[in-house]
Amino acid sequence: MTESPLLRLTKPIVRPFAEFFQREASSGIVLMVSSLVALLLANSDWGIARYFPDLWENTLSLSVNEFRLEKTLSHWINDGLMALFFLIIGLEIKREVLEGELSSMQQAALPLVCAVGGMVVPALLFAAFNVGTPTVDGWGIPMATDIAFALAVVSLLGDRVPLSLRVFLTALAIVDDLGAVLVIAIFYTQDLQLSYLGMAGGIWLGLLLLNYLRVRSLPIYLVLGVVLWYVTLKSGIHATIAGVLLAIAIPFKIPYRRQELVMLVEERLNAVADTVATPGASAREVSEELEALNAQISSPAQRLEHYLHSPVAFVIVPLFAFCNTSLVIDVSTVSQLTEPLAVGIMTGLLLGKSLGITLAAWLAIRLKVASLPADVSWRQLIGVSLLAGIGFTMSIFITLLAFPNSTDMQSVAKLAILVASLLAGGFGYGLLRTANR
Repeated sequence: MTESPLLRLTKPIVRPFAEFFQREASSGIVLMVSSLVALLLANSDWGIARYFPDLWENTLSLSVNEFRLEKTLSHWINDGLMALFFLIIGLEIKREVLEGELSSMQQAALPLVCAVGGMVVPALLFAAFNVGTPTVDGWGIPMATDIAFALAVVSLLGDRVPLSLRVFLTALAIVDDLGAVLVIAIFYTQDLQLSYLGMAGGIWLGLLLLNYLRVRSLPIYLVLGVVLWYVTLKSGIHATIAGVLLAIAIPFKIPYRRQELVMLVEERLNAVADTVATPGASAREVSEELEALNAQISSPAQRLEHYLHSPVAFVIVPLFAFCNTSLVIDVSTVSQLTEPLAVGIMTGLLLGKSLGITLAAWLAIRLKVASLPADVSWRQLIGVSLLAGIGFTMSIFITLLAFPNSTDMQSVAKLAILVASLLAGGFGYGLLRTANR
């Protein structure tokens, strides 16, 4: 049966859920490779590689007339480029809440409850090991799930993992990210500069007003977003939070009702067909017509997520990993894996995540707050809860905030995150591979 022109057009616009999994999974593989390369370079005596860990402390300045902003390369990556990562997180959370797996309580109940359990239990376990020590501030490190790594492992299992379980894992990780953003904003904030904080609040309210007035010009939001990032950086709140605030303000809904949208698409397709039938018409003209149609019927948030997702997934996040996993692993660092900081992180990610998610799911189903998907077994759910212990990107990010003045603590915490994430991925893969559908 031949596909209709309408179906052929809407496929790339809607971007099916399966494509999302494929992109996230492949980005997880790139993330893994960049981390391994960084570790090899940092621990090699070969030529220029011996200077690799110090590379990130070089400074880069941005100056225009009287304005000057100078940061190390690591700061530009962690505070600057990662704001785009948080912008994508904000857009994904917004999409799921408004139209996706978190848009109704019936859909959201199980991943929401499980995400809360998967955040609280790891934090409590970490605190139990580190209470009364200087490392207790790292309680937020084992709370988050790295969706790219987790879906990369799931992709290796093929159809052994049902779609409903993948959707559950994605929704769980998105709620996890939201929790991590709130933890960063509330608990990992430096001394506040009230004047800059007031300016950030004013700019954000201005962005929300533009949304309310139905201003749909994406460049306006992006320019104001850069200013918002700068004043947030100066305010004492971590600058990456500006990415989430911008995502909240950017319009998400398309300006047409369903029937109006169908009529518009059919009308423009007829115009495209007339263009194709015109003698001398080029393929470029047809392409431009379709691009104009896509820009007309999609929202600014949809377009921005589409433009940014690949650069963030395949460039920015791997670069963050490349910068922050350049660890020199020596005997003294490895020996500290038995210290409270490392034990708290590994216990939180390996045991706390799976225990918190599984217990929360059992309670929610027992109390009839949520239900287990029909094609998912408890063994599979436990397998996915183990994969949620892969905390790589966000865990490393919180490590930098928790111990900003101690490279030793950062190194031990990063090594513990790598070890725990590797074990969680291996155990989760093994359990899901042997689980019955």
